[in-house]
Amino acid sequence: MPALLFRGSGRARGWAGYLGSVGLGAGAVALAAVWTSGPWAAGIGAAVTTLFGLAAERMRPRVCLSGQRGPGLTRKTHPRGEDADPRPAGEVLRTAAGRIPLLRHVDRPELAGAHPAETAAAPPAYIRRDAEPGLRAALERTRFVLVVGESTAGKTRLAYEVARTRYPGHAFVRPLSRAALAEAVRIAGRRRRAVLWLDDLEDFLGAGGLSGAQLASLRTAVVIATMRVQEYRRYDAREESRLTGSDRDAWRAQRDLLHQATVIRLPRHWSASERGRAAAHQGDPRIGAALRAGERFGVAEVLAAGPELLAAWENAWAPGANPRGAAVVAAAVDCRRAGLRRPVSRAWLRELHAPYLAARGGGDLQPEPFAEAMDWACAAAYATSGLLIGNFGAGLTAFDYLLNAPGDGPVPDHLWRGLLPLVEPADAYDMGLVAHQEGRLARAVEALGLASRGGVPGAELPLAIAIGDSGKPRRAAADLAGIARRRAGRLGPRHPDTLAARHQLAFFVGESGNDLAAAAQFAELLADVAQVLGPDHPDTLAARHQLAYFTGEGGDPRAAARQLEALLADRLRVHGGGHPQVLATRRSLIWFRPCEPAYAEAELRRLLAEAEGAGGIGPDDPHTLAIRGSLAAMAARAGRTAEAAGAWAELTADRTRVLGEDHPHVFYSRLEWARALLARDRASEAAEVLTGALARAESVLEPGHRHLRTARELLTRTAGRAPAADRPEDSRRAADPG
Repeated sequence: MPALLFRGSGRARGWAGYLGSVGLGAGAVALAAVWTSGPWAAGIGAAVTTLFGLAAERMRPRVCLSGQRGPGLTRKTHPRGEDADPRPAGEVLRTAAGRIPLLRHVDRPELAGAHPAETAAAPPAYIRRDAEPGLRAALERTRFVLVVGESTAGKTRLAYEVARTRYPGHAFVRPLSRAALAEAVRIAGRRRRAVLWLDDLEDFLGAGGLSGAQLASLRTAVVIATMRVQEYRRYDAREESRLTGSDRDAWRAQRDLLHQATVIRLPRHWSASERGRAAAHQGDPRIGAALRAGERFGVAEVLAAGPELLAAWENAWAPGANPRGAAVVAAAVDCRRAGLRRPVSRAWLRELHAPYLAARGGGDLQPEPFAEAMDWACAAAYATSGLLIGNFGAGLTAFDYLLNAPGDGPVPDHLWRGLLPLVEPADAYDMGLVAHQEGRLARAVEALGLASRGGVPGAELPLAIAIGDSGKPRRAAADLAGIARRRAGRLGPRHPDTLAARHQLAFFVGESGNDLAAAAQFAELLADVAQVLGPDHPDTLAARHQLAYFTGEGGDPRAAARQLEALLADRLRVHGGGHPQVLATRRSLIWFRPCEPAYAEAELRRLLAEAEGAGGIGPDDPHTLAIRGSLAAMAARAGRTAEAAGAWAELTADRTRVLGEDHPHVFYSRLEWARALLARDRASEAAEVLTGALARAESVLEPGHRHLRTARELLTRTAGRAPAADRPEDSRRAADPG
């Protein structure tokens, strides 16, 4: 009988042991009272009660929650009704008797977190993957291995099969929620031989998540983790480059932790050799069907019924089908896309799904009752996973294959507004970091503010940065001055955390309009950060870039160009030519270097082609958009006003789509668009652009912000009340500091 299935005699034995321990304890106390008296009876009674109480707790059966990924997972839980808000419990996978299993007893891959396969009475045969030798070799030389791939690529099955053959006698310690991580680390750290199993590692990062100190405490345990590639990309060089001026503590800590892992990448599509090995098992109808699906899908993807489930969700929107169920699934999917890492309750889904249904037609779709919608969404299609995974007591999570459905736009405002008041501060912290990274700054400020007020450790720095990035640099600088002062007092002025706060403080001092003060602060910071972190550390290189930028903006572009030339040489040596920060340094160098305008434009066009081309950072990356802004500014300088107006109009539309209409970079693009229209004597069009932009900017940007001053100046010019300035203050800036 599988060791982790909570059935039959195992359950009976668990209750028998528990009741027996309780009974023996009570009997021992009664005998002590008969045979002894006074203090002796009390002492013996207390000792016996403690001893047998511990034994009873060890033998007490755990309540089994059905419907989870992996049958028969035994968990400690306190059911509070199907509409209860699912709070994370300290759940670690255990046997029916309450013990941590050995890997040899974990006899189904679903118990490790693998998606069930179609008609999953028994899992299909394991097909050796091309990545397996690399995974085995990694486990020979390291204790922390991370398998990265798309949903249903087969990450968990690969890791499970390798771990089970390599470590059969090791304890299999699998936390089933982030709340259980500390207990799992404690258990794994006390065992002589243990595997700490972190399926979907992204769920164990963030507030209360895995830390470097916890990882270091596992001196003998092996850590094996899996992670969706979309989540892993949040920590790569491209994403780091998106955080211009926002090198946040939490992001850096999680990135550094991931860098400690040996990463094994697993493609979703199977190679010819893998499909050849699978052909030996095509007598299994599930594998045969997966092979017949051709090259469009991966074999593991078809076995988990990912494409069928996605199609079922899309088809459910049809009138009279399951449109309310489809709306429920949409709400659950967007909860995960918004950064919520724990399951949501039935009550939450009842509240959150309504706007999705209304947007598709509401009553015209002939929606089914809510109870029927939930049954449909949770039903296991093709005997595999349902569109929602979990149960009404512990909460529900969207099947991760649905998270990257083609054509997904940003998470809608109605989901964000409905979800944020429901979550805990730690959840809001995760959501705020995701919103900030995606450029949704108002959301980031709201969520991180909730986290900071709720006492989430480390939330104050990303909150201050989000406030500054959203258009309030003076307020951010004031907040960061306090953070830097407190960190210096607690940790010392040259501690890495203090240096990070000092970096952000200097940046927002410059963004407040005091370029020379920012340059002075970065010069002072650079001496410390280079000595503490080393000359090639990313933070050292970033400080050099900001020093050059604010030197140039402060009136010395030649000195800025010299600094950027030296920085570019070092970044090319450290990162290589295609790194996003190399592109940013090249753009700034082109902007500040004294040269012929035609040559500078040609260099920018070459840089833009690299960024947008194959292997580049992509057309929607903020650095790519910044290059386009520099080109538009140079067209305006050269007097090509029609070209400049068209370029700024297109850039405004693209930045609005990528960053949202309230982002300061969007306001900047609108201002330059209006400036180009004015240069073409199209004052009425410029006034229309400016009036809408100014009304919105006044509700977002802090009073006195340079964009507001520029907007009012330009609006005055549209009425013919002031002459045009040759080079207004705001147009001199390099648009985006990078």
